Amino acid sequence: MEELAQGLVLMVAGMGIVYLFLLLLIFVSKHTCAFVARFNGIFPEEAPKKAPRPATAGGDDEAVALAIAVALQR
Repeated sequence: MEELAQGLVLMVAGMGIVYLFLLLLIFVSKHTCAFVARFNGIFPEEAPKKAPRPATAGGDDEAVALAIAVALQR
């Protein structure tokens, strides 16, 4: 019976430590977010660069029309 009580005490202590750690993690995360938000205006974000469009068969109608017109002129 004594071993069962020790196991119960260890389980409660372990779960308590995990619970306190998670509370600390939430507290630090919230305050870090607020701290970083203060300095958001110092470093402006760069505008996202547009990726070049891949030349696909149906994606670029002007290029296809130009290619057809050049082929018909020959």
